[in-house]
Amino acid sequence: MLIEPSPTNHCFGCGGANDQGMKLAFEQDDTAQRIRGRFRIPETYRGGRRMVHGGIIAMLLDEVMAKVSRFKQDYAVTGELSVKYLKPVPVEEEIVLEAWEVERSGRNLFREGEIRDASGIVLARGRGHFVAVDPERFRPPQPKAEFGKH
Repeated sequence: MLIEPSPTNHCFGCGGANDQGMKLAFEQDDTAQRIRGRFRIPETYRGGRRMVHGGIIAMLLDEVMAKVSRFKQDYAVTGELSVKYLKPVPVEEEIVLEAWEVERSGRNLFREGEIRDASGIVLARGRGHFVAVDPERFRPPQPKAEFGKH
């Protein structure tokens, strides 16, 4: 199943309503319980010498690992993120992101993710500790009723 950017979501990574955002779309593999995405990161997000900026690499891993929440309808926020930068991630070349859950303990959800080049070489690895939260905290605030106005 394709997970496309929502036109009302302002998230920098996956939102469709953020004009400055990346508007990332992912694929949900229900059988393998994996989230995947294929991207070419533009020069806009480069660090040095045709490499994707390290902060963008961390954001990409955070995004793909966060999407793992969809399998169990979790509402979770990132509690901790660690990244191993193994090889340069090139701009303007196809990369593959993939993430999966490795452990659950109460509200603590542990996920891992990778960024690979088109040939399958791992360029970066991430491990995330996500914390399940009350879904009501994700709902947009309701406008307050003003008395006397029609």
